[in-house]
Amino acid sequence: MPFTENTFCEALQQKSAAKTLEAYGKCFTNIQREVCTVICIQSPARICGRIKFLSEREERSLKYNSSVLCSVKGRRWMELSMEEQRAYVMRLLDALEVTDRDKRLKVARAILYLAQGVFDECDTETDVLYWSRHNVFLLYDMGIFTALLELLSMEIDNNQACSSAVRKPAISLADSTELRVLLSIMYLMVETIRVEMEGDSPERKAAREAFKTDGWLLTMNAPHFPMKKVLLLLWKTILFTLGGFEELQEMKVRMRELLNLPPLPEDSIKVVRNMRAASPPASAMELIEQQQQQKRGRRSRRPLVKQDSLDTYNERDPFKNDDARDEEDDPEDVDSGIEGEVDPLDRDVIIQPPPPPPPLRPPTERVSFPKGLPWAPKVREKDIEHFLETSRNKFIGFTLGNDIDTLVGLPRPIHESVKTLKQHKYVSIAEVQIKREEELQQCPMTMGEEEVEETPAEILYLGMLPSLSQYVIALLKLLLAAAPTSKAKTDSINILADVLPEEMPITVLQSMKLGIDVNRHKEIIVKAISALLLLLLKHFKLNHIYQFEYVAQHLVFANCIPLILKFFNQNIMSYISAKNSICALDYPHCVVHEMPELTAESLEAGDSNQFCWRNLFSCINLLRILNKITKWKHSRTMMLVVFKSAPILKRALKVKQAMMQLYVLKLLKIQTKYLGRQWRKSNMKTMSAIYQKVRHRLNDDWAYGNDIDARPWDFQAEECALRECIEKFNTRRYDKNQNTEFTPVDNCLQSVLGQRVDLPEDFHYSYEMWLEREVFSQPIQWEGLLQAQ
Repeated sequence: MPFTENTFCEALQQKSAAKTLEAYGKCFTNIQREVCTVICIQSPARICGRIKFLSEREERSLKYNSSVLCSVKGRRWMELSMEEQRAYVMRLLDALEVTDRDKRLKVARAILYLAQGVFDECDTETDVLYWSRHNVFLLYDMGIFTALLELLSMEIDNNQACSSAVRKPAISLADSTELRVLLSIMYLMVETIRVEMEGDSPERKAAREAFKTDGWLLTMNAPHFPMKKVLLLLWKTILFTLGGFEELQEMKVRMRELLNLPPLPEDSIKVVRNMRAASPPASAMELIEQQQQQKRGRRSRRPLVKQDSLDTYNERDPFKNDDARDEEDDPEDVDSGIEGEVDPLDRDVIIQPPPPPPPLRPPTERVSFPKGLPWAPKVREKDIEHFLETSRNKFIGFTLGNDIDTLVGLPRPIHESVKTLKQHKYVSIAEVQIKREEELQQCPMTMGEEEVEETPAEILYLGMLPSLSQYVIALLKLLLAAAPTSKAKTDSINILADVLPEEMPITVLQSMKLGIDVNRHKEIIVKAISALLLLLLKHFKLNHIYQFEYVAQHLVFANCIPLILKFFNQNIMSYISAKNSICALDYPHCVVHEMPELTAESLEAGDSNQFCWRNLFSCINLLRILNKITKWKHSRTMMLVVFKSAPILKRALKVKQAMMQLYVLKLLKIQTKYLGRQWRKSNMKTMSAIYQKVRHRLNDDWAYGNDIDARPWDFQAEECALRECIEKFNTRRYDKNQNTEFTPVDNCLQSVLGQRVDLPEDFHYSYEMWLEREVFSQPIQWEGLLQAQ
């Protein structure tokens, strides 16, 4: 008797475990009762989702019979044929769903060994990476990922492990062993399949596209969960399914074409990559040294050359001259900005006494320097409207509303100004979406039903919508716990469940290793959360502006702005140059090469890298998040001013990296007009850097704006107005049970009486009593009904 879904559903409805086992037993011969025991403890929805997978697996189990498996024993993995490897993976897949927890963990570790590249049989790091990629695609093809997902769901629903972890005074690595193994395999599979390589076969490309379309969303909430691995898996999954920054740029170009908007003036990714970093100010000791060397007729040792990024920066350590002022707020009247406004070839004229020395580079190299400003200026349509409204009031005495074409009665210079503004007019996708949403709200009958494209971002937003505020708060709690400036609290979320050993270290070397591991652990958590939030904001903004605004408003209400500023209120130079890694323990170096002897001195010296790219990546992401949630929002910009963010952000300018400096300058630009004339006067180098690196809005008064100082700060009104627009959008698009005046009414008696109504199970017991109480004993006022008509 073949297994059918109806047979299974009938067994579930009768709530008979025996019949459920019998239904499965008639179909699956290799798995039988052990698999059924695992499955029957899950919800019916999960079981129904696995019917197809288990059926396909049974067919493959019959294909790879025991005769093939017997030839595998005693041989190396690299010596096996593809069919033999598939047969071995099939045996592991069958053994992965046994009820014995220890056996299941042993099989999971065997699968992890395959995913890591069978490093015991490899001689070089290249071989490890090759076999890791080969095995990951094999594991995915054999259905390992789906089985791991089910096992992970079981671990999430394991209340016994959660309650036992809560009762423990300290949670260690032993409490999350199986979870860490499962998450490690899943992370390796997602990251390996996500990265496309030139030599990939068509089968691998097809597997990548199939894996991308598989939708799976898990909710995890327990104290013993390894949060670092959970966040890394979540980040890479979002990056894989939704796409990275380059995919976002391509999607933005395509969407502008669909909306008949002009193409983008430039590729922002390429502009930022070509932007050079500004140099930090020279210290007094360097100036004295250069003067003495000039007197002796020798050239200065400090090379003032063009710096494209930190990876080409091989000078002596620029951080050793930082003093204790990095730990304090800069005074408002002291200019601690950057001196990158001056061309490096011309800086000697300023910092050296006359006569000026010969140039450090041949004059021909000046040609390679970028000419002009890096960004094309932009103008919004409402800026043109505001400019014409002011001009008409001044020269004519009346306005024409939203008309930007009529220029009758205005002088010739105004005509030229409007022409220039229209040449740089930029209409964003968000403005089109807002206008479209207003039309749908005002004319719901004539506009009809909106056709929503089922994009990955749309599907994700729909899944996150019911609990979006909880997700945002959870991520910010993790970010706060992992921030270097945060102090340990008893009520803070546990982020060290997968780093603290069962027995605490007893030697100095063990303590140093644990300290480095804990710091590295926190850095990875910050990196994953910052990248995850930035990806969500960018994808939701492209999908629909109100989806972005909903997430951004939850971030603001959860105190994301002061949290990010608290993160940067540290010695940011020390954070960027932190050495919380041990090169000898990096994978796959540690499994291929012989392990050197680790000493306290070698651990204290750290690696040879001058900068920690992980921390730099996190800082840039946090700055971009802060910029996105405050851009064009007056109330949130005032929050930056109230929290005294200017000195904190100015210290971040000392990091010599172009992209990080760009987003710091953007945040300083939007609040410059509110900081007062004295601040702008004493920070002219920072103002000049903003002019050089940040995009210009032609009629933006960011550099002066004295009349704006008196503008009221009504945070509540602005946020409430935005919240009202967001709620209208969510109600119109996602609330299908809405009862509004536009809901169609069925006036046909036959169709109304023919509708199926779900009644409670015990309704038939009290049906006669209900009729007597609600119908027969209630007098009907027929005259009142006629009068009401």
